[in-house]
Parts: sequence; structure tokens; C-alpha cells
Amino acid sequence: MPLRNDIEITEEMIEAHGLKPDEYQRILDLIGRQPSFTELGIFSAMWNEHCSYKSSKKWLKTLPTAGPRVIQGPGENAGVVDIGDGDCVVFKMESHNHPSYIEPYQGAATGVGGILRDVFTMGARPVAAMNALRFGDPDHPKTRHLVAGVVAGIGGYGNSFGVPTVGGEVEFHSRYNGNILVNAFAAGIAKTDAIFYSKAEGVGLPVVYLGAKTGRDGVGGATMASAEFDEKIDEKRPTVQVGDPFTEKCLLEACLELMRTGAVIAIQDMGAAGLTCSAVEMGAKGELGIELDLDKVPVREERMSPYEMMLSESQERMLMVLRPEREDEAKAIFEKWGLDFAIVGKTTDDLRFRIRHQGQEVADLPIRELGDEAPEYDRPWTEPEKQAPLSAEQVEPPADYNAALVQMLASPDLGSRRWVWEQYDTYIQGNSLQRPGGDAGVVRIEGSSKALAFTSDVTPRYCQADPFEGGKQAVAECFRNLTAVGAEPLAATDNLNFGNPERPHIMGQLVFAIKGIGEACQALSMPIVSGNVSLYNETNGEPILPTPTIGAVGLLPDASAMTTVGGAREGDRVMLIGDAGTHLGQSSYMRICLGREEGPPPPVDLQVEKARGDHVRSAIRSCRVTACHDLSDGGLAIALAEMAIAAGTGMDISLDDATPHAALFGEDQARYLCTVPAELAADFAANTASAGIVCHDLGAVGGDRLKIGGIVDVTVEELRSAHESWFPAYMEGGANPAIAAE
Repeated sequence: MPLRNDIEITEEMIEAHGLKPDEYQRILDLIGRQPSFTELGIFSAMWNEHCSYKSSKKWLKTLPTAGPRVIQGPGENAGVVDIGDGDCVVFKMESHNHPSYIEPYQGAATGVGGILRDVFTMGARPVAAMNALRFGDPDHPKTRHLVAGVVAGIGGYGNSFGVPTVGGEVEFHSRYNGNILVNAFAAGIAKTDAIFYSKAEGVGLPVVYLGAKTGRDGVGGATMASAEFDEKIDEKRPTVQVGDPFTEKCLLEACLELMRTGAVIAIQDMGAAGLTCSAVEMGAKGELGIELDLDKVPVREERMSPYEMMLSESQERMLMVLRPEREDEAKAIFEKWGLDFAIVGKTTDDLRFRIRHQGQEVADLPIRELGDEAPEYDRPWTEPEKQAPLSAEQVEPPADYNAALVQMLASPDLGSRRWVWEQYDTYIQGNSLQRPGGDAGVVRIEGSSKALAFTSDVTPRYCQADPFEGGKQAVAECFRNLTAVGAEPLAATDNLNFGNPERPHIMGQLVFAIKGIGEACQALSMPIVSGNVSLYNETNGEPILPTPTIGAVGLLPDASAMTTVGGAREGDRVMLIGDAGTHLGQSSYMRICLGREEGPPPPVDLQVEKARGDHVRSAIRSCRVTACHDLSDGGLAIALAEMAIAAGTGMDISLDDATPHAALFGEDQARYLCTVPAELAADFAANTASAGIVCHDLGAVGGDRLKIGGIVDVTVEELRSAHESWFPAYMEGGANPAIAAE
């Protein structure tokens, strides 16, 4: 039967689909003829950056992905890690950057919906969500609108679906003015003997469409996410999907109920590139062909073309290969939950991807080559330039240390994110053991004494100055965050956000960040089990800061031994694990108080990180530590202030250092603050020293003031007021308190 093709393929059309001339020639060589319009759309979807990883695949292969607990690494909807007792944790992080800039509410909401589907597609019930958000300068005219829309979208979807948002990040920098980042994380728990995969098996079996109906929303979304923005950005609004969390909740329950029946052979979320990507991946992984009849696809709009149906990214949809003898049982489950259930095709043995519409064939392509023959580039890259060393003597100390500390706490960079996380339901399901604002979110594993800890982190300024050290630091910071609550780091997921990889210096940032991440993951036993790459994050040639976000999961064998940032008690001793700060390059102090972003980032010694982290975790689990906090942005002074605010009590700290501004604000790595009962302090210090680890007794917990070495003396209430002030005032449209203070 001749292939229907009513539309001439032009050079302009090829370019509009994000395909380079040599890529289009590759298509012609592969299929031996001109593609139909629908086929062009399919190739565009499968071969774009968002789906094929064509610029990053070479380097992603270098990451450590295996470990004794890893059940499933990259290549499936999500990674799977064994947590003992027949249970596993399923998790992933993914970007929804471009859609969230164009339409912040729906862009962020559908980002949450998509990552939740990645998790429950594997057979896991979602138990936790996080998000890592980067916005432009607070004074930029679009920033407040984007913050409001993104936060509302995340809360609107996650709260309605019923998953607690337990942590995340919010940062501001002018380099995100034209391209914000919304990275969504989700984790779920499943039984290790009941994990579901996307590999189709068996010939002549029904391919079933599940969930919501298909519409025109999101057509071309994956291709849009693989291109830069320009002045025509508003024209891309129709490529943003529209989400319905209540339908997704029904889809979750229906899928998990069906999975328990044994009817499911393979299942795949319809995410980026919708029906196209899900069908191709299922068939290709199983060495099978797929035949689809689009007349049977449930639609909610009239006269949808095959091109639109294949590229729609309408939300809350799944594709499944089903055991035919269980069809009636499966259909009854989905109808009970008010969802569509339609047999739209079958598996075949010819390795072809065939699509029929109104009795005619509109696509006939080699299914394996759609993925395997996608371009894979070894793009030119240049090694990032090293920043000149910057000594503490080259950095001006504050004239007033009290004022500097208050200014930093009241800044957009370091102010409390309470305004954000109070819009999220952090306690739904009843298993959250910590509220956001600490080092990591912690969720109890039902039916056991165990808990899981979750964190995400990266410091983009570090990555801009030195992508290799910045990549290492992102992993090390997650390692410390998990350790600080008493959790053993298990594994990580990454979300690599960069500019245009066709520019050698941007590609160099990506290459060296991956090298740093890989080295740190290897040294800290945190394999990468899932992830996402988001490139072309720039507008009119202005790229974002390189932002390789790391999400990580840890395990607490006994949740009762968990520590918090606010557990310090009157009379406790404050112990610093590690030396006083010396490194001010790229520090928050320089950025906030001096308006400078200079110097190299702090170096990361991974062996020291591992040794100190393991020792701190052991001390926490032996119940010798009442509170713990790692040192990161803002150094020792900010960590002390955050612990004092969280505990509601003061501290009297000694400081013996010739360069107090470096000691207080230096961001040297591999450091923790622990508070220890006074009667255990001597033993704690002796045990730490005997392990070859540096430990300093800084002073005592008590009173209502934070006093540091005679140069800081501020009430805890003043610190709290400064810390809590910026976000609410900003979102209400008031003056920026940090700017006003200057």
C-alpha cells in the first residue's frame, strides 16, 4: 500500500523540526525515500536533543551507574535501588525548563506530573517529591511572576495528587533572566519482585492506551525543549502541556491495581514526544515491531491529524503491552477509575513502526533505527579557563560583622524559603519526619523502623568558575546533606542544565562537569541511576550558568536516630568537624556583601569528604549528636545562625583566627557543625581525633544571642526576623530588604 503523504517536505519545514541538513540526509539514507509529514515529525521527536541525548551520550557513558544496591540504572523510566527487606526505592529527576518559562503554572505542574508517572510506571507508589528552581534577578520584571506561577504549579499538582514535597532549592541569578530552570524529582517505594519495565515481549499482543484523552496540547514540546529561545518565545506557548492531577491520581491507582493482577507485560509513560517515543521505546527494547491504528486513539478534539496524535504531549497517559486473556479484567479496572482504555495496536515480529489512520498507512519506519541510528555527536569542546587564585587578603572584610551577617541572612540568596515550601503539602501521607528547610527531607518507610532521606544541590557559580570542581562539589554537598540527618547515601540522579552544546566553551562546561560528577560519585559510592540532560538553555545567545543539579537518596536504618538542624539544647557543646574557613573565592559573602563573583571555587578533597562524612554518620547513629548541619553557602557564620534560628536558642562561640572574615564566611568543603551534650563532648572530640579527623570545640549553646569571637553579637530573634523577611516582602511587591540595607 502506498504511503499517504499530502504535504511536501521543504527545507523550511526540516529546519522548523529542529533537524540539520545532514540529519535529514541521514533520514533519507536510512529509509530510502522522502518521509511523510508524520514520519518527519516522528524523526524530529526521536532525534531531538531532549530524547536522543545526541550531544551528551558519549560523556554520560563515563558515569558510574552500578553498585551492590543498584537494581536498575539509566535506560528505564527511573532508577531502582535496593533498600532491604524486599523493598526498593525508585527515583529520578527531570527538567521542565522551557515550558515553565513560557507558561509557568502549567509548565511546572506538568513537570511534577511527568516525573511522578516515571516513578509509578515502574510499579512504585510515590512517597516524596522535590524541586530545584532557578530564577533570574529578583529585580527583573518577569521574575516575580515566574516565581509565583512555578510555585503555584508545583503545589497545585503535587498537593492535589497527594505526594509530600520534602525538599529542594530556590536560587536567583541574572543569568537565568531569560531561561529559568525547573527540575522536578520524585521517589517511590516498590517491592523488588514487582518492578515493571518498558521492554515489550511477545508477538501479536495488544498495545493498550491508558489514561486521559489525547489533545493538541504539547504538540512539538520535546522539539521546543531542544532549541534556544529568541524574541518569538510567546509563539511557543501552544507547545506547553496542560495537566490534571486528579486524573493522574486515578491513573496511579488504576495502574497499581492492574499491576497486581499480573496482566502487564510492559508499560511506558507517554512523556516527551508522547505516543511516538513510548511506542518506539517499548518495541525497540523488545526487538519487536509496533503497529498502531490511530482511529482507535481516544481524542478530545475533532479532526486531529496523525501528526498531531503522534506528537501530542497531553498528560496523564500510558502505553502498555497486555496479556490478551486479561483484557476484560484490565478494562474493568480502568473504567472503574473513569479512565480511557483502548487497544490501539499490536506487537509484530518485523521490527517496523507502522501507523494507520483512516484506513491508510501514514508511517512505516524501521523501529530500532529510530533510536539506535539517531545522531551521536562528539562535539568540539574547549577546556574551561581556570580562575586566578584569590587569597583572603584580597577580599575586603566587613566594617560591621553584625550588619554583614544580617544582610546575608536577609538576601535573596540565603533568606528562608518558607514562603515557598509552606505552599506545598509536606506532611500528606503522614510519613514525613522533617519539614523543609533543613539539610534533607526524611520520609518513614511504612511498616518498618527505617526511613529514606532526599536532597538536591548544586552551586552554579562554582560550576561557572570551574565545572570540574563544581560538579564534584554538587555530589559532595548531597553526600553531606544526607549524612547530616544520619542517612547513608545510596545513589544519585542528575539533571544536567547547560546552554548551547554547539558552542565549544559550553560543551567544555558539560564535559568537565560530568567528569567531576563521575569522580565524586565513584569516590563517595553514589552511582548515578537515572537522570536527564537539558541543553540549549539560553535566550538570544545568553546562556544560563552551568547547572548540573544532583538529586540523591539515603537510607536511615533506624529513623529514631535521625538528627535535625534545630536539635541543639541548652548547655550542648558546638563542635566543628574540619578546619576554620580560608576560601572566599565565589563565596556568598563576596556576592552579597561586596557584589563580586571572582576567584576559583573551593576545592573538593573526596577522600576527606568520605572519611569525615562516615565518621559524623557513625556519631549520629550512636546517638551522641543532638543536631547536625553541614557548612556550605555562607560558611561557618551562616551555619551557626541557621542552627540557632532552628533551635530557638543562642550560642557563645570562640574564634581564634587572624583572618576572621575568611573563618566566618569561607566556604571550604567537607565540614559539619555538630552539637553534643556537654558530658559527651570530651569523648566525642577524642574519638574524632583518634580517627584522624580535625575537630574543634567552638563553644556552648545557650542564651538568646549568637556571639562569635567578640565580632558578632546579635539576638536570635533579630537573625530570625532577617532570615524570614525577604521572600514574603518580595512576593508582596515590597522593596528588596537586602537592597534597602545597602
